[in-house]
Amino acid sequence: MELTQHTPDLSAYLAADEAIDHEHPVVRETAARLAEGVADSYAYARSAYEFVRDTIPHSQDSQDPRVTWRASDVLRQRTGICHAKAHALAALLRAEDIPAALCYQRLTWDDGGGHVLHGLVAVRFNGAWHRQDPRGNKPGVDAQFSLGGERLAFAPDPKSNEMDYPVLYAEPHPGVLAALKAAPDRSALAAALPTHL
Repeated sequence: MELTQHTPDLSAYLAADEAIDHEHPVVRETAARLAEGVADSYAYARSAYEFVRDTIPHSQDSQDPRVTWRASDVLRQRTGICHAKAHALAALLRAEDIPAALCYQRLTWDDGGGHVLHGLVAVRFNGAWHRQDPRGNKPGVDAQFSLGGERLAFAPDPKSNEMDYPVLYAEPHPGVLAALKAAPDRSALAAALPTHL
């Protein structure tokens, strides 16, 4: 699949916004801590990815009812669904001048009833975009940071009407962000999130 930028200007993928608030002190402090002792941007990106994947529980896995959407809140409260964790990772990458995009998959719900939009991050290295999934591992899910072939949590099954969306967004998709901002808790969010782009 060929990934395509929604916005041609690469600087948009370094910008701060209300969700990817990488100028916030919490994001800056976390980025500075992760940058200590790493050899280069690639090592930092791997460290940031593993930090978000491993130390911020996916709220569905942990049964945490709180809804976070702003990167600084995700880092401070240590919880979030895939979209929130993607915002946090994008902010940490952009804080160190590494271009980061948001991208999405359409997947079947765990119970098989209907579809859900899953959030990912793409990082730019050596002139190419590489998708990463920081949702968090669990039995049956083994996502890894990789620039040499995708190691995502899920592979869409076209027979189940699942798909990868090739568009790379500089900002969260408006439908996703609106649902995150309006939801009073995670169960309400599940019903409000878009099922496709």
